[in-house]
Amino acid sequence: MSQSQQLLIERELTVRRGDEMAARRSLQAQVTRLERELAQIVAEGFPHMSPPPAHQLAGRPSAGALNSGAAANGPRLLSLGQLEQLRDHLAGTLQDMRRRAQARREHELRAHELLRCMKLEPGRYKFARLPVSDLGQGGCGVWEVRPRLGLIGMLAGWWQVKLSSGCPLPRGSRAPRGPTRPTPPRAAAPRA
Repeated sequence: MSQSQQLLIERELTVRRGDEMAARRSLQAQVTRLERELAQIVAEGFPHMSPPPAHQLAGRPSAGALNSGAAANGPRLLSLGQLEQLRDHLAGTLQDMRRRAQARREHELRAHELLRCMKLEPGRYKFARLPVSDLGQGGCGVWEVRPRLGLIGMLAGWWQVKLSSGCPLPRGSRAPRGPTRPTPPRAAAPRA
C-alpha cells in the first residue's frame, strides 16, 4: 500500500469520526430538548398530570445491550442506534403527553363553562356538583347547587350555588367513650 493510499484511508477515518461525533452531538441535543419539553409539560400540569413511568423514560435500548449487562454495570456511552431509539421513544412519549395535556385543558374549559352556567341558572342544575380539581385548582372544595332554605327553598324554586369549605378535617382513631384511665376513688368528706 502506498503512502498516498494510506493517507487517503486515514483521512476517510478522520472524516467518519468527525461525522459520528457531529451526529452524536446532534442526537444528544435532540434528546435534551425532548426531555426538557417533557419535564415542562409535566411541571405545568402537576398535580393533574403525572410523569410517565421511569421505565418508559429510560428509552428502549436493544435487547443485546440489556443482555450484555452493560446497563447493570453503570454508566455507558450509547451507540448511535441506541441514541436514535431513545430520541424516537422520547418523541413518542412527548406526543402522548401533549395529547394528555390538551385533553386536560379541554376538560378544565368545559368545567369552567359548566360553573358559569350553574351560577347563571342554578335552577337548571339542581344538585349538580363540580369539584374544584376539575377546574384546575388545588384543594378538596366542591361547587354545588343546593336549595336556599332546605325543603322550603326546594319547593319554592330558590336555588343557589355554594362552594364547600374544602377538605374534611383529618380524623384519628376514635377516643374511647369512657375514661381512659381509672380514676382514684374519692375520699369521703369528714362529717362534722
